[in-house]
Amino acid sequence: MDMSSIDTELLTTLVLLMLIGMGPKIALVPFLEKTKSFTPEQQRETGTRMVKTAVVTALVLFFTGAILMKLLHITTGAVAVAGGLVLVLLALKMASGPDHEPEKEHESPLDHHQIAVYPLAIPYLLNPVGVTVLLVASGGVESVLGAVVVIALILLVGAFDLLVFRNADKLSKRLNPTSLIISEIVFGILLTALGVEMMVKGLAKLGVLELAASAAH
Repeated sequence: MDMSSIDTELLTTLVLLMLIGMGPKIALVPFLEKTKSFTPEQQRETGTRMVKTAVVTALVLFFTGAILMKLLHITTGAVAVAGGLVLVLLALKMASGPDHEPEKEHESPLDHHQIAVYPLAIPYLLNPVGVTVLLVASGGVESVLGAVVVIALILLVGAFDLLVFRNADKLSKRLNPTSLIISEIVFGILLTALGVEMMVKGLAKLGVLELAASAAH
């Protein structure tokens, strides 16, 4: 992803990636599942805290990502491979359908403050795609305009998330559970493919695929 100049194609790519990486789709089913025993007020509070945590973390990643990558000597290729691997693991859980935990694991009430941060804010809302995009953007932005565009996208997607999760109690009454599960499985398969694509591009940037191809010949 070349961040040296902002054009329509790059902007469209960034919007789509940020909606996948920090949008409500991946986090919606886990949110509804983990907050189903909460009161509407607790659900709204959990949703607000979750979105705030994800947005703040995203901004911190964008502002410090390039520095951290330089300090740790990490390349964008390595980030893409790592992000793709984690995304595949997360997506496979989605693609395998609902995971019903034993009732004994729910004997103690869930702390809505705690689950809002983990696992809802991270890694569900701000997921590996979002983390990877922000780290790559952090190292690739070369102008103030580029930085402003990325920050604006983070805030806009965060505002959309807030709208969705603040009204999750109303949405849950209108959503068909069966359709939601089917869409979750389909989206999980698509995200698995995206995770593999991220790893392939990362390996290509690292030169691993070129070396493998040369060795094969």
